[in-house]
Amino acid sequence: MARPDKAAAVAELTDKFRSSNAAVLTEYRGLTVAQLKELRRSLGGNAQYAVVKNTLTKIAANEAGINTLDDLFSGPTAVAFVTGDPVESAKGLRDFAKDNPNLIIKGGVLDGKALSADEIKKLADLESREVLLSKLAGAMKGKQSQAASLFQALPSKFVRTAEALRVKREEQGGAGTPAPVEAESE
Repeated sequence: MARPDKAAAVAELTDKFRSSNAAVLTEYRGLTVAQLKELRRSLGGNAQYAVVKNTLTKIAANEAGINTLDDLFSGPTAVAFVTGDPVESAKGLRDFAKDNPNLIIKGGVLDGKALSADEIKKLADLESREVLLSKLAGAMKGKQSQAASLFQALPSKFVRTAEALRVKREEQGGAGTPAPVEAESE
């Protein structure tokens, strides 16, 4: 039977896996306590970085329905549980790993889909959600402006064409224009 403290740790980790948008597994061997503190700070407020025991974390991940990470639980492991924008956290991990080569990104999971270390680095290369949404909004606004210009151009082009025809007929002396019809009186 499991000890109560281990059961509580597994339950807590299971809750973290379930409530997170993403989880990134890293190896932190060789990092000092000060560097780990700096890493936690660089991840921002939308991620929680925790040094974990492999066996307990593997059990918690399986209980949360994540079976794709089993082979990543070897060596000293820490998990970044991301509750906000996963791109921002991936950038924080990537940038910290550039400055501190002892941090190794092993892999992770995003919305239930397994990610390799390379896929996490590609995720970090994306722009943030807010930037992508603002670009989409700008593109949509641009298309609306083009449509409005097109709809406005059609009537004005018709008016210009009709005016040009009227001027041309006047220059030709009115030839070909029907005479006004007079009303007959009884």
